[in-house]
Amino acid sequence: MKRSNTQRLKDSLEDDIINGRLSPGERLDPEELAERFQVSRTPIREAIHQLTASGLVTVVPKKGTFVAKVGVEQLIEMFEVMAELEGMCGRLAARRITQKELDGLSESLHRCEQVASTGDPDEYYYENEDFHQRIYRASHNGYLVREANQLKQRLKPYRRLQLQVRNRVSNSLNEHRAIHAAIKAGDAAAAEDAMRQHVLIQGERFSDFVATMKQFNSQAS
Repeated sequence: MKRSNTQRLKDSLEDDIINGRLSPGERLDPEELAERFQVSRTPIREAIHQLTASGLVTVVPKKGTFVAKVGVEQLIEMFEVMAELEGMCGRLAARRITQKELDGLSESLHRCEQVASTGDPDEYYYENEDFHQRIYRASHNGYLVREANQLKQRLKPYRRLQLQVRNRVSNSLNEHRAIHAAIKAGDAAAAEDAMRQHVLIQGERFSDFVATMKQFNSQAS
């Protein structure tokens, strides 16, 4: 999957914010970003909009865009709630998925397997997003899908970056296989548990990522 200028810019800014290269309260200058990334103002506006939706930056009218402060403890709590929402999606999908939806989920898993072999965690993340969205839709519960997507939007940067932890992509792929197998078998309890554990592990691995980057940054300073 080829990433757009907006996606590449957003991913880079996410990395800078979460790794501490951009500090809480620091102002983002669109002109400086345009020069740095050699892009027009349009992808910058789109990237800032996405970063605002995920809570990484705040826009202050007539003052500009600033890096927000998000506590790790709050993020872990959000991952816990996300795990329950996705667990419910998995349980309902195992009961309600259509054959066409199951075929699409199988194809999505195959694409995850293909990009996992490249070793690029960002490319894997975007295929991973499609896999999860298919399970959401297969729950056939519109309210649940809206709630899951709203919280997922806040956690997107952290779900992407936790894939940079050692061996996380290969482990995530195995978790996807287990989720797919449970849904295919119509085992609602197994699908719910597999989805819940998959997201809880993402939260744990994000904590590992933060700890690793803190150590790296302290050594570099």
